[in-house]
Amino acid sequence: MSIVNLSLLKKEAIQLLIKIINTPSLSKKEKKVSFLIEDYISQYGFYIQRKFNNIWTENTNYNKKKNIRTILLNSHQDTVPPGGNWKTDPFIAKIKKKEDKLIGLGSNDAGASVVALISTFIYLSSLSVLPYRLVLSITAEEEISGKLGVRSILPELGWIDLGIIGEPTNMQVAIAEKGLIVLDCIAEGKTGHSARDIGINAIYMATKDIEYLRNMHFKKKSKLLGIPTLTVTKIQGGIQHNMIPDFCSFVIDIRNNELYTNEELIKMIQKNIHSKIKPRSFHSNASFINTNHPIVLKAKMIGRKTYGSPTLSDQSIMSFPTIKMGVGDSVRSHTPNEYVLISEIFNGIDIYIRLLKDFQF
Repeated sequence: MSIVNLSLLKKEAIQLLIKIINTPSLSKKEKKVSFLIEDYISQYGFYIQRKFNNIWTENTNYNKKKNIRTILLNSHQDTVPPGGNWKTDPFIAKIKKKEDKLIGLGSNDAGASVVALISTFIYLSSLSVLPYRLVLSITAEEEISGKLGVRSILPELGWIDLGIIGEPTNMQVAIAEKGLIVLDCIAEGKTGHSARDIGINAIYMATKDIEYLRNMHFKKKSKLLGIPTLTVTKIQGGIQHNMIPDFCSFVIDIRNNELYTNEELIKMIQKNIHSKIKPRSFHSNASFINTNHPIVLKAKMIGRKTYGSPTLSDQSIMSFPTIKMGVGDSVRSHTPNEYVLISEIFNGIDIYIRLLKDFQF
């Protein structure tokens, strides 16, 4: 492959994003958009592999010596459902040239990062021999942390030394990210007639536990992510007004830092409350990369800022070193009239290339 025209790639990136927006890709329904993306990448001669609605490929222009390092470029093609208050059709891309805007569901989260990473991958793969193997994966079910997303293909990708996860970060570098634990809790009491004040009120049991959780103190504070946050986000109990409730369920949302394991926090909570706990989600761990890692040093050298991210991504299920870095602004994600600036996409491609073109482990 001869060196690809970068200006042409950038123009194609915008056209590809328009097609992606115009192809609804809600979580678990990414099949059509995955084939659309596959068709585009295939035009450049790459062999695409597929599992469920996930696709991936790799470059061939790397040194085939033993112990070659591998970099994974990853972003997701699925979106959340559109909320209300959209002024335009969320499934039809709209360009406002004067405002430099491309509007549409998934434009910012994470379509812009998808097309920027694809362009970067194609361009780098057209250069002379790279000192690393480069893998590109565009995956599904990120928005629901689904088991048929990137988690299902990680064993297929081989050994990965570094991951770059495309999410809207204004092309700054998240070197740490909070993990997620979701716990379903049930307080079990005993029914009785409310007029006789007999039985064991499960709501009272649950509220006692909730009050404890509200004041729970975490000692380990991360420099980048702070202390873990714990929030009770849902509660339900009782059947009717004259019956002592024998059950009350509530949900706990925990955002963990890298100083606690998810299992450690679950045990800590179960030890101090009476309600039964059933973990709904606990595989999404906090992530952290050494600040002296070559990719962090290179990012700083080209003017990127580093920070700790409170939001979750597929970075949380990857056991190898990762950074989160992508096009757009996370405050626009999951909002009506979601948009990305076209100039942000062009700039993002340039920054990715500057980061990786001469990168050495």
